[in-house]
Amino acid sequence: MAHPYARELGDFLRARRSRLRPHDVGLEPGGRRKVTGLRREELALLAGLSTDYYQRMEQGREVRPSDDVLDALAAALGLDDEERRHLFGLAHAARRPVPARMDHKPEQVPDGTRRLLRVMDTPAVVLGRHLDLLDWNPMAQALLGDPGAVPPDRLNMLLLMFDDTLTGERSCPDWERQALDYIGMMRTAVATDPTHPRATAIVGELSIRSAEFRRLWARHDVRGSVSGTKTFRVPEVGEIVLAWDTYPLPGSPGPVMLIFTAEPGSADADRLQLLASLHATRLIS
Repeated sequence: MAHPYARELGDFLRARRSRLRPHDVGLEPGGRRKVTGLRREELALLAGLSTDYYQRMEQGREVRPSDDVLDALAAALGLDDEERRHLFGLAHAARRPVPARMDHKPEQVPDGTRRLLRVMDTPAVVLGRHLDLLDWNPMAQALLGDPGAVPPDRLNMLLLMFDDTLTGERSCPDWERQALDYIGMMRTAVATDPTHPRATAIVGELSIRSAEFRRLWARHDVRGSVSGTKTFRVPEVGEIVLAWDTYPLPGSPGPVMLIFTAEPGSADADRLQLLASLHATRLIS
C-alpha cells in the first residue's frame, strides 16, 4: 500500500501537470498528443528530474523528494504560494512514517464561541475541518433555513451544496465558485489527514452520486481560510449579496467561524435586516 500522503501528493502533481499546455512553458506542441496537459517526460525535463523518478512520485510510490526537488517542481508547475505550501506539506508528511492511530475525536465548539454567535447581529456559522455545520446563530437560520431540520450527519456544506433537491441553491449565479471554495477547503483538510473517516465518507459519497463533484474535485484546488461573496435568493426579500469571511478558532487544525456581512447602509444590508425582522416575527407567532 502506498503512503496515504504520497498518494495525495501524486494526485496533486498529476492534476497540476494536466492543466499546463506545452505553449504555457515554451514547448512546441509537436504532433498528435494523447494527453491534454504536459507529458510526464516534459514536466520531468522542466524540473530537471528523470522521467522514472517523477513517474514514481505521481504513482505515490515510496519517493521522498528533497526540498530542492520540490522547489524545482513548484517552479515547473507554476504553483502559486498556497499551492506551493500544499505541495511541501504533502511531501514533508510523506517522509514520515504513518501514525498508527490518528486522533479522530468529535470536534467541539468552545462555549465562548457559542456565546459570541448568539450576540452577533449578522449571519454566522461554525464549520468543522470537513465543513460540518457545528453551530449557527438566529441570523444564519433566517438566511439559510433551519439547520435543525436536517439530519445531523447531513449537516455538511458540501453535502448540502450537491443535494439535488435544493434546486434554488443551484440556480445562484456564483454556485460553482462557491462550490470550488468549499472543495478547496476540504482539500486542505484532507492534506492534514488523508485517511480521516469523515472526509473519506463525504468525498466517497459525492464522488459516487455527483459527476459535477467528481469534475470539480479532480481539479485539486486548495484553499485555506478564504473569503468571497455569495448571492442568496430569498423569496421574502429578493436577492441579497453578502461578503463572507472565515476566521480560524483555537485548534490545529480546528473549526472556523464563517461570517456573512453586508456593506452598512446598502440595499443588501436593508434586505438582511428585513429578513431578520420577518424571522423574529415568525418565531414569536
